[in-house]
Amino acid sequence: MRRRRLRAVLTTLALTAATLVTLPAAAPPPTGSSTGPPPDRDWSVAMVDSTMARYTPSTIGGWSYPVGLYLYGQYLTYRRTHDARYLAYIKSYVDRFVGADGSIGQSFNSLDSMQAGRLLVILHHETGEARYRTAARKILDRLATYPRTDDGGFWHADTASRAHQLWADGVYMVNPFLVEYGAEFGESGSTDAEAARQLAVYGGHLQVANGLLRHAYDESRTVSWADPETGLAPEHWCRAVGWYSMALVDVLDAVPADQPRRPRLLAILRKLAAGLEKYQDSATGRWFQVIDKGGRSDNWTETSCSSMFTYALSRGAQRGYLDRHFEAVARRGYQNVLARLSVGSDGRTDLADISVGTNVGDYAYYVARTRATNDFHGLGAFLIMNEQLRGD
Repeated sequence: MRRRRLRAVLTTLALTAATLVTLPAAAPPPTGSSTGPPPDRDWSVAMVDSTMARYTPSTIGGWSYPVGLYLYGQYLTYRRTHDARYLAYIKSYVDRFVGADGSIGQSFNSLDSMQAGRLLVILHHETGEARYRTAARKILDRLATYPRTDDGGFWHADTASRAHQLWADGVYMVNPFLVEYGAEFGESGSTDAEAARQLAVYGGHLQVANGLLRHAYDESRTVSWADPETGLAPEHWCRAVGWYSMALVDVLDAVPADQPRRPRLLAILRKLAAGLEKYQDSATGRWFQVIDKGGRSDNWTETSCSSMFTYALSRGAQRGYLDRHFEAVARRGYQNVLARLSVGSDGRTDLADISVGTNVGDYAYYVARTRATNDFHGLGAFLIMNEQLRGD
């Protein structure tokens, strides 16, 4: 206990000191070729330094899952580089929302609002400060009363417009948090079981014969996009499937080998991986905004989901969940996501062709979404992917 307190004190002092140092301007990385930048540069560091130069912890945005995703990627970069500035930045962002007593002004009435809770667990682990545990516990307590489908799936949000709906996005918003919370605070028995249950319920509804998942499912079959017989949304939107794929491998990494639902989760992943391999674009190595309709002229390859699939396939093959040949599928995806990365005249990285936040819709809706540069959905997914594959 005394060692833990000492570590907490030393870490807090280091973080405090780091926040007093002005962030240096990112050193200009070399400009990439026409097919993207060279893979041997530390693009995680370049991207984090570029993003910290663009935003302070106060201007990066409110409590949200896109910022939470990006900062989780920044944390992975910190874990490898041990650059104290990276952790200090995350702490400064979170401390905007968490009081000294652990209070946090969030109602947690949607799964989206819970994703940044991973940062609370991270900061407790890194600093030992009890207030982060108190704040994180509010999410767990909210889940105890959170609405579910009849078979136990968490609704996407506790609102009339999202009632009875499961969105593939939602599994990433809550389940990695659950297993990480359980590991940090000694509650893995219950949190692992819940995370595995959610992935199995969602997968059971959303995965179809081609291995891919539909974006969403409506148990009531009343919302406009739902098929009146199946309750399914009409399309395979790539980032929704990407969220699910990342959550699946993260939870498999966390739950024990004898977890009762583990065989079911592995079966879902293997079927999904086969579908992703089938629909990987032969020309670019990336994946399309609407995954299975790449032959349409208005469809386009999207960077965030391509990063997510690349991560999941690489991690799955590395951990033995998937056949080793998926390493080559992932490597091809990785090289071609790098092709979407460039360096601007200001010396900062730019990541292109990222879909902005998206609701459930039809084909025309998805392909018409704005193709943004440096959207946090893409930056976070890129960092997670790059930290997995950069050393291969």
